[in-house]
Amino acid sequence: MQMIDLIRKKKQGGELTEEEIRWMIRRYTDGEIPDEQMSAFAMAVCFRSMTARETAILTDAMAHSGDMVDLSRFGTLSADKHSTGGVGDKTTLIVAPLAAALGCRVAKMSGRGLGHTGGTVDKLEAIPGYRTEMSSEEFFSQVERIGVAVIGQSADLAPADKKLYALRDVTGTVESLPLIASSIMSKKLAAGARSIVLDVTFGSGAFMKTEEDAVALAREMISIGRACGRRMTAVLTDMDVPLGYAVGNALEVTEAVAVLRGGGPDDLRAVSLELASQMAALALPLPEEEARARADEALRSGAAWETFRRFVRAQGGDLSVLDDPARFAPASVVRTVTAPQSGVIGHMNTQAVGEAACLLGAGRERKEDGIDPSAGIVLAAKTGDEVREGEALARLYTSSQERADAAEERFLSSIEWSTEAPAPRPLVARILH
Repeated sequence: MQMIDLIRKKKQGGELTEEEIRWMIRRYTDGEIPDEQMSAFAMAVCFRSMTARETAILTDAMAHSGDMVDLSRFGTLSADKHSTGGVGDKTTLIVAPLAAALGCRVAKMSGRGLGHTGGTVDKLEAIPGYRTEMSSEEFFSQVERIGVAVIGQSADLAPADKKLYALRDVTGTVESLPLIASSIMSKKLAAGARSIVLDVTFGSGAFMKTEEDAVALAREMISIGRACGRRMTAVLTDMDVPLGYAVGNALEVTEAVAVLRGGGPDDLRAVSLELASQMAALALPLPEEEARARADEALRSGAAWETFRRFVRAQGGDLSVLDDPARFAPASVVRTVTAPQSGVIGHMNTQAVGEAACLLGAGRERKEDGIDPSAGIVLAAKTGDEVREGEALARLYTSSQERADAAEERFLSSIEWSTEAPAPRPLVARILH
């Protein structure tokens, strides 16, 4: 078998066999297929696409290219949640302990943020002492005892995807639905959960800008998951406005804690409840209405909050900053951004808000960049709100006036002014099973 033959076959619109796909991924992972040939194959896929069967096999092959987490000890109770990314998306901090409080087993591996979207591991590491690395024995023991553990992704999890994703990023082949879906799902399959809920975001702060594109991606991932024996649900959520009001690591932990303690922003609470209830509906299993009622009760009763405290403590986190978020290390520079005019915020470019947070030090443009846990933005107004000239739009938290200057300029560029509020959009657009 020769890689050049597979490239030609796909270039001509042919369908690869299972043997060909698994041979290609195995050889590429081992370094026997050079990047230039895999680049040519990825470009052929961009133009010719892949069948559902090919995509499922590709995903499974990439999942099996490294470590496969075995969660069979938890039976059908293992459940995971994946978001395609957004700004202010701290739902995992709420959803993971909430689903665990309902009876799911959440053995979760999360990634770091890159670009304008934040990463769960970065948020959790803002809690002093929190360990994102554990031995397998510790990890599984904690899930058995508490119901949830959240750690960083293993370097050996789907290594074929890591290689292929890095290649696609520099060869203009990122925007291919089968390649996007297989990249996401290969890591989810390798992570081992029996039930997977996808939070597929769309809008100005998401990778998929339209609901139609988000639906297509969600259906592709559901098809892959089912072909590989997983229970699947996709929740399509609007990321045209930042989720909640806080953007930045310690700031987002503080906001997530507010929700877990019975307060917090309505939009963040609503999305978190939906995601946790869908996890419970798949894993326990339960009728959706009953799962929602139980999730609401677990949040109102404090059961989810107590589960969060227990798992953070088990992973070395300092509970004093959760009980009193004022104990987080403060930013050295705090600046209030005021409205340059009176009017209604007609639209807020959410990606630009995330980029402003990165300029403050809350995110990274390269994987090796450092993170300032105290940096970020707390919004005072969002899309649809009416403000007067000179009133606060946001507070910026950072380490220098120069960073604040650059971020303020980027933040103000995100706002489009109007004389009237836009029509409201549903936060949860649809649910696909």
